[in-house]
Amino acid sequence: MEFPQWVVDRVLARQGCLHPHERLPARQTAFVVVDLQNYFTQPGYQGENAPARATFGAVNRLAQAVRAAGGLVVWIQTCADGADQFWSHHHAKMLTPERSARRLVELSRGHAGFELAPGLQAEPQDPRVVKRCYSALAPGSSDLDAVLTAHGITHVLIGGTVTNACCESTARDAMMMDYATVMVPDTLSAVTQDEHIACLNNWMLFFGDVLESGEVIERLQA
Repeated sequence: MEFPQWVVDRVLARQGCLHPHERLPARQTAFVVVDLQNYFTQPGYQGENAPARATFGAVNRLAQAVRAAGGLVVWIQTCADGADQFWSHHHAKMLTPERSARRLVELSRGHAGFELAPGLQAEPQDPRVVKRCYSALAPGSSDLDAVLTAHGITHVLIGGTVTNACCESTARDAMMMDYATVMVPDTLSAVTQDEHIACLNNWMLFFGDVLESGEVIERLQA
């Protein structure tokens, strides 16, 4: 990904180099794939983000490379069961009644919208983590931190959808919890390209690295 010169200049001034991770220790690295569920990727669902479907190939390639190098692939799935209670402000004030009701149904654990989208190559050994709100690492949202800790993970790669909501929220919290965190742009998608790019520019300025999947694969050190 090409960054504007003003982003490059500020990153260089802050950390002395554009990309701080010359090598990624594969056995301590997890590829965390956020919300590539039917609800967020497939036609007919309220949360459809059509550009997400174009990322599936890159997601599958990176997932296979991480596994082959000895790393971990984690699939995150949002579940809305009970969200009108535990996330009441969001459902009551930030969604219309119609959108709230539909989200509760289409993201319920028993609905097809909850399932991972067809075409994704999840393996039986890959952990599945269910989250309750945008960030999988927000207090009480999921057990992602426990899963990463149990596997000795120190480096986190973020893919999924949407770039500037659940993916960015999870990535920011990972960085705050001292995981070395990398956003992987060709495995991410937003509703518009402008939102996608703006999010990644801001991430690069303050939070962590941005590397395409091919660059990540080159850096994986088995």
